[in-house]
Amino acid sequence: MAISQQVFLRDAMRRMNLTRDVFAARIGVKRRALDTWLLPEGSQEARAMPEVVGRFVTEIVENGALMEKYAQSAQSGPLRDRIAVDSKHQLLSVDQFSRESVEELFRVADLMQPIARRRKVSRVLEGAVLGNLFFEASTRTRVSFGAAFCRLGGSVCDTTGFTFSSMAKGESIYDTSRVMSGYVDAMVVRHPERGSVAEFAAATNIPVVNGGDGAGEHPSQALLDLYTILTEFSRLGKLLDGAHIVMAGDLKYGRTVHSLIKLLALYRGMTFTLVSPEGLEMPSEIIEQSGRGGHTIHQTHSLRDGLKGADVIYATRVQKERLAGDEPGSYSSAFQVNRAIVDECCGPDVVVMHPLPRDSREGAFDLSTDLDHDPRLAIFRQADNGIPVRMAIFAVLMGVEGLVQHSLRDVTWAPPSHIGPDDSVFHGMY
Repeated sequence: MAISQQVFLRDAMRRMNLTRDVFAARIGVKRRALDTWLLPEGSQEARAMPEVVGRFVTEIVENGALMEKYAQSAQSGPLRDRIAVDSKHQLLSVDQFSRESVEELFRVADLMQPIARRRKVSRVLEGAVLGNLFFEASTRTRVSFGAAFCRLGGSVCDTTGFTFSSMAKGESIYDTSRVMSGYVDAMVVRHPERGSVAEFAAATNIPVVNGGDGAGEHPSQALLDLYTILTEFSRLGKLLDGAHIVMAGDLKYGRTVHSLIKLLALYRGMTFTLVSPEGLEMPSEIIEQSGRGGHTIHQTHSLRDGLKGADVIYATRVQKERLAGDEPGSYSSAFQVNRAIVDECCGPDVVVMHPLPRDSREGAFDLSTDLDHDPRLAIFRQADNGIPVRMAIFAVLMGVEGLVQHSLRDVTWAPPSHIGPDDSVFHGMY
């Protein structure tokens, strides 16, 4: 590059007429990384821009069609209106998002990081009450949503399982939703039947978030997964466009992969390799929808073949609670993602993910625990990212995202330097 990276990047932003925030989102990097590339070369905080980023920006500014695409002005109006469902501020499916709107949500999630990492507090949802309606077993999703709401100053009312619900007495979804709407200001609903959360949402005007509907979707999980991939790639100096994503395991009933592949398809030039046991393949309608952007999709029953060249490995457990009688109830050892096969088939910067919980019992052959101390394993960073992403979802749906920055104040307790005792050095608290 004949000119300095600072001049190069500023010229690109000027020609595209984009702010730093929007420019960073357009090229798939964190704003804080872009800021270090724009500092004077003599500055202690200055960092060299990865070569792949330079090539990508050069490709954009030298190609008229790409320049027009990436320089498009942002859509007008609040984000919650642009992702609304039938004019309601609800999150039911990842189909509500464009690439632009999902990256705007992630900029809100970035604002939430100091709160999620226990450095700052905010009370923008003080007085608001969340109804956590989980008609199916859940630990981390239910607690994560509740913690996210509380960290913004709200309070939470929980209900779990059919047994303790009025629905066990024959109450309809409509009645339950309408009554709960009179008690709370927002609802998160998990239900074992596909499409049931949409029924809850249709009966109310308050924000409803789909916490998982049977084998359908799990949009908040997919959003935090995508946020994690972008964060990991930013740390590694990689771009998501053109990446090779391997999804391995129960792809038929694993609702997390159903949502995630549709979000990833918003990016360009993706390669998806779908690895599953026979009978647990990804549904054809999801493959068809995800392939419409010209992406490459491979299907295989061989984990070893599928992992070659992967940038991301996304493993899933067998959804035993959804299996029909003739379907496999566990994996064989050939489907276990472990350190040996990752070392054999993948590079040192592959990102290994799993939506959790994983089955660590002997003979389950889920994601192996021998990767636990490997920095390529991102599952705990992934789980932690659920808090800022779900905080961002609540803030956007309830229209307070613009108040967060000015509401922050320091915490009054002493948080740990790392969340877990075995966390990698790059996973410290903010």
